[in-house]
Amino acid sequence: MKYDGLSHCKLALVFAVVMDILGVTSLLVGVFASLEIQGKDFGDLLVYSGALLVLFSMAGWVLWYSGNIEGLHLQKDFHGMGSAVDRLARSVSRKIRLPRTRSSPH
Repeated sequence: MKYDGLSHCKLALVFAVVMDILGVTSLLVGVFASLEIQGKDFGDLLVYSGALLVLFSMAGWVLWYSGNIEGLHLQKDFHGMGSAVDRLARSVSRKIRLPRTRSSPH
């Protein structure tokens, strides 16, 4: 099976990179530049907005990464091992999801 590298979710990758560049730039300008306009300091605004932009970029990175996972081919590679893993995951999920009922000690 041929892997195309960055072929999936290009828009999420571009979004993440642009948000990282804008966020880090805003953050660094806010920290190192003296931005006083009419006696008001705008450095904190740039620091906080830069941190928010970097946080938004994390959503893009998660979307890009999850869109590029090649785990769907796992079942073909292990010849039946994937179904055993699926059953194990389902049973663990059921145990976590279903409330346990215990009899009271009375």
